[in-house]
Amino acid sequence: MSDDALNRLTDLLRLAKAKGADAADAAMTDGQAVSLAVRKGALEKLERAEGAELGLRVFVGRRAAMVSTSDLSAASLEALAERAVAMAKVMPEDPYAGLAEPGQLFAGSLPDCDLCDPDEPSDDSLIQAAHRAEDAAVAVKGVVNSEGAEAAFSRSTIAIAASNGFARGYSSSHSSISVSVLAGGADGLERDYDSAVAVYRSDLSAPETLGANAGKRAVERVGATKPKSATVPVIFDPRVSRSLLGHLIGAINGASVARGTSFLGDKMGEMVCAPGIFIVEDPHLKRGLRSRPVDAEGLETYRRNLVDDGRLTTWLLDLRSARQLALDPTGHAARGIGSAPSPSAANVALLPGKDTPKALMADIKQGLYVTEMIGSGVNGVTGDYSRGAAGFWIENGELTRPVNEVTIAGNLKEMFARMIAANDWEYKYGMDAPTLRIDAMALAGA
Repeated sequence: MSDDALNRLTDLLRLAKAKGADAADAAMTDGQAVSLAVRKGALEKLERAEGAELGLRVFVGRRAAMVSTSDLSAASLEALAERAVAMAKVMPEDPYAGLAEPGQLFAGSLPDCDLCDPDEPSDDSLIQAAHRAEDAAVAVKGVVNSEGAEAAFSRSTIAIAASNGFARGYSSSHSSISVSVLAGGADGLERDYDSAVAVYRSDLSAPETLGANAGKRAVERVGATKPKSATVPVIFDPRVSRSLLGHLIGAINGASVARGTSFLGDKMGEMVCAPGIFIVEDPHLKRGLRSRPVDAEGLETYRRNLVDDGRLTTWLLDLRSARQLALDPTGHAARGIGSAPSPSAANVALLPGKDTPKALMADIKQGLYVTEMIGSGVNGVTGDYSRGAAGFWIENGELTRPVNEVTIAGNLKEMFARMIAANDWEYKYGMDAPTLRIDAMALAGA
């Protein structure tokens, strides 16, 4: 981390206090990004962005205001500090607002999470990677058109400082490739895709592998029909099972719990998943897409079981939500440049079970294997769940015909309690789950 960025923030904090702030914190990012798209062998988009942005939060008593700017000149920052203090003075009081106490701050050396790829790819290498992915996809027999392939790389540095003495920063990078194609004919077209994202570009799947997967998936979906309405077991492919994990993580977010808008808000210490379900968070995972060596309020981050053998062990708490709930913060604060800290999870994994995916569906006479979810019909207050889906029909333990235009429904509390995990977990997105089975779900189809 550049000392210049931290020095700039420290100077801004002094300026804010001189303007009348009782306390303040600030964050600054500086980075560059390139993204491109190809379609049918031609380059359709090539975009590059570079720049820095700074956000300042000030406190006047229990009143707080947040401002941001991309103009880092001395005059701009002085005006920013003055404007922030003036805004804070007219804001309503927030009894839970405030910085960490000095004794709460993480004082050690930041753990090395290896979050920044030192090798920046050339534009040509990204273009070639996208071409390779698309070429492999359209080469699959049955693929009739391409929606294109994209490749991207970004690198950024973030610095955070506060008037309580916190001043840290680190750099991170992300690389990605995606490809999407169509298969079918006069009776209809089916679309599918594959993608990969990683901290280091060398950790990405080969473009040819992604392309072949996308083409194969699209072809397998050709001829999809709507199944009959029924109540059956549902198997969630890892591409979509992670969305269930996301719903659980959202329900244990301290801000939602404090507002009374979480369907798990009264379940601390209780069984929320089936026995044998373990959900682990590891913010220090090497090259983790959601790793963070320290949280955005200067508190320590550490590995923990969020769900331990089915039992909920913690909320995700930043300082504000912890104060609302009269609990200790858990080091889960994250922030954007223009927004105040809020709770957010780091790398989360629903750990694998013992059975293979094939064994997990072996006893299913009639059921649904879901590969794609559509829409977002989830009630965070009640846990009611209803989403569109597509995938394959299961008969006598085997995948048979492709299906689409089906809605699956249930309640997340009951779904989590019936959840069974297969053994095919792999790290891909920073929030990952293996194949999951949930019995007795309602399907609305033909």
